[in-house]
Amino acid sequence: MNRNLPSLDLVRGFEAAARHLSFTKAAAELFLTQSAVSRQVQALEEQLGTPLFERRHRAIRLTAAGQELFRAASEALRVLGDSAARIRERSAARSVTVSCSIGFASLWLVPRLMDFREQHPDIDLRIDANNRLLDLERDRVEAAVRYCPPELAPPGATRLFGEQVIPVCSPALLDRPERPLRVPADLRHQVLLQYEAAETVWPTGSWRVWLEVMQQHELRPAGILEFNQYDQLIHAAVEGQGVALGVSPLVQRHIRQGRLVALFDQPGQHDQRFSSPRGYYLLLGRFGADRPEVKAFADWLLRTAERESAQQG
Repeated sequence: MNRNLPSLDLVRGFEAAARHLSFTKAAAELFLTQSAVSRQVQALEEQLGTPLFERRHRAIRLTAAGQELFRAASEALRVLGDSAARIRERSAARSVTVSCSIGFASLWLVPRLMDFREQHPDIDLRIDANNRLLDLERDRVEAAVRYCPPELAPPGATRLFGEQVIPVCSPALLDRPERPLRVPADLRHQVLLQYEAAETVWPTGSWRVWLEVMQQHELRPAGILEFNQYDQLIHAAVEGQGVALGVSPLVQRHIRQGRLVALFDQPGQHDQRFSSPRGYYLLLGRFGADRPEVKAFADWLLRTAERESAQQG
């Protein structure tokens, strides 16, 4: 064991802080707290016996020792990353990693994967379901499905489908004459299932916005049940725990199979369903776009999205 080598975790924290010249930005990149990165740097400075940063008010600068270590650490991490990527690619020659949100994976992608497996039994898939955005190059991800407005779609991304938002619930809730669900005003009898991030990242999925559009500003529901994951919210709706705002591509399978019903979706009431400016986009990583298995998955995903969009009309 070479006792001159510092811990890799400490080196990664230092390298990110030196590259950004910011503990805050380094912490965001590494998904740590600012204090954790600061402690890593301090521990490394103690091991080396010299300061690596000049700490100023709202700013940091590398010392001469810090500059020397930054050059060495950057090169070492690059070489290590390239080597790990080559090994990973050789060991996963017929594997495709797909990054997407937890809700998209649970409600749309996973229920349809049997069709892909039947067509391509020799291709292994790894679903990286995560609500944080991954860097496809740095994280070696072959394909990603991004949810965003068109102006924020990454260069080279292909649109899969847009979305429509409509109230949905379990058919069991329609069998209660004491709590009718014929018009939007009847939501006062129901528990509304709310996605906690809707107000900030998904306004069209906010009950407040939907009720304003439906001119039900003063409506007070029987209760609110809030979730931090959208797929959990939809599962609660399937179980009859309340009324949810459903995204048409994500809940269409539940509607077709009778586990959910679209409310107020009758002749003369089509204004209850409104479109969001956001959509779902397929993005391929540069290093994997030419691999046959990645192309096979992308082609399958695009065909499936196009077919289902046509069925919805």
